[in-house]
Amino acid sequence: MTTRALVICPSLAREPKDALRTSEARREEAVGLARAIDLEVVGAESVSLNAIRPATFIGKGKVDTIATQVKAEGIDLVVMDCALSPAQQRNLEKAFGCKVIDRTGLILEIFGQRARTAEGSLQVELAHLKYQRSRLVRSWTHLERQRGGFGFLGGPGETQIETDRRLIGERIVRIERELEAVKRRRALQRASRSAVPYPIVALVGYTNAGKSTLFNRLTRAEVMAADMLFATLDPTMRLIKLPHGGSAILSDTVGFISDLPTTLISAFRATLEEVRSADVIVHVRDISHADSEAQSQDVEAVLDEIGVADHADRVIEAWNKVDLLDADARAALAQEQETTETAPLAISAATGEGIDHLLASIEGRLARGRSELELTLDASDGQGLHWLYEHAEVMSRSDEEGALRLTVRVPPDQIERVKRRFPTGRRPSPSPPDA
Repeated sequence: MTTRALVICPSLAREPKDALRTSEARREEAVGLARAIDLEVVGAESVSLNAIRPATFIGKGKVDTIATQVKAEGIDLVVMDCALSPAQQRNLEKAFGCKVIDRTGLILEIFGQRARTAEGSLQVELAHLKYQRSRLVRSWTHLERQRGGFGFLGGPGETQIETDRRLIGERIVRIERELEAVKRRRALQRASRSAVPYPIVALVGYTNAGKSTLFNRLTRAEVMAADMLFATLDPTMRLIKLPHGGSAILSDTVGFISDLPTTLISAFRATLEEVRSADVIVHVRDISHADSEAQSQDVEAVLDEIGVADHADRVIEAWNKVDLLDADARAALAQEQETTETAPLAISAATGEGIDHLLASIEGRLARGRSELELTLDASDGQGLHWLYEHAEVMSRSDEEGALRLTVRVPPDQIERVKRRFPTGRRPSPSPPDA
């Protein structure tokens, strides 16, 4: 049976004048979140507040109105698109006579359904337990029941609430220990990848910006890509080919969202380390969305939160879904790209428009910190050729009279090793100017 849900979007009437999101856009996003876990949204309403009420967040008159609607329409769940305290959640549940969840709880529910890997499940469970631990105060009917035990469940005199809180705390410690092992394992994997000269390119962006569709376009993979929020949760990595023959590892990451719960940012820190250590970060924006600018600021805020400092020189901004723009918007975008040297790239992951330009930009950004060398190897030096493919990026290769001529691109930390092994290597001569 489907769960009938009512979405309530409270907002302060005295919001900052520079607020980028409209109440309509916030309501649509909240409805999208609810539908992402197959809730039947029977209604959605924006509620303007002069002040937040400590007991119920919204005013008593609105609480009574919603309670009447819940009873009349047989609503099973009220989604409050805000952060509720445990007391506010309990008071609203009592007033409405149905289950109430806030924005954090809804996002945790989505992540819980979408996690597929063992690591993803651990990260979601950790965030959920930290969230739930604060909501164990008088939330059940059996709290005053004393519970004896066999030692490991708590001895006489320990109430059920104390037992539950202690068990949650122990489980949190175990998960955090396991995630620390995951973090160490990922660090070792990154170290092993650094020995092989495959740079990392990370896709980041607001949820439903089209990252997974772009990932599939670039890698010919079949990562789940759907028009829904948080379609992808578990990170995926694939090798991609660059225009001049080089390779890079492309990483698809979880989408960001406004007011992302801090517990989730903390829990997913091990996964998001891939973004922090990436050589190039492609920020994918849904330029067709009415809140594209606000979404961009939310992504920037999360990047700062996870410690991606001074990332401007590593970021390529890709404006996705240009195929959905009307003619006037397309013309304005084209004019901006012609007049602005650092204008974002206009692409469509769905149609393939601008993908070649994006790949060229990725390759150019990767080349900034790398040196090119021209090498000549004996045709029989298979071991040396293999070593080059392992430790450098072979840009071109040609066979000439028993010799191999190669142009390689070398990361800064490998340049001395290459020069020691191939002392005759030299930098390419600059191309003559056009006549």
